[in-house]
Amino acid sequence: MKIPRITKRVPSTLSLRGHPIHPMLINFPIGFLFGAFASDLAYLWTADPFWARGSFWLIFAGLAGGAVAAMAGFIDFITVRAIREHVESWNHFISAIMGLSLAMANLVLRWQDMGAIMPWGLVLSGATVAMLSLAGWLGGHLVFRHLIGTGE
Repeated sequence: MKIPRITKRVPSTLSLRGHPIHPMLINFPIGFLFGAFASDLAYLWTADPFWARGSFWLIFAGLAGGAVAAMAGFIDFITVRAIREHVESWNHFISAIMGLSLAMANLVLRWQDMGAIMPWGLVLSGATVAMLSLAGWLGGHLVFRHLIGTGE
């Protein structure tokens, strides 16, 4: 099935000299939360508490940065009607919020005991990575197929 070529660009409301802010802000939170999953796996293999502490702080940083990125994305979502007209936008929005919610649950689980990884911390880290992967794929689909946030 051939996808029709869309030529009308949909600019972002929240941009800096024509560059949308939301895509600029997502890189570190995604890296931190993927890193937390990797350090959870390292803890599983080594039982070294260093990896448990590392996961806690990676989740904390990923959640803090993700909240800022989510606010930027939400501003575009509510202010640009053309964005809300795409089903993929709603799916991107919901999967990103689900990913951040899973990260929050993971942080709360570890708050009293940073070593509380097995088994639920690892499961939550894996589910967070899965949700953020879906959100990222959908976000890329919005940019490359529908030209959302690609300038004026």
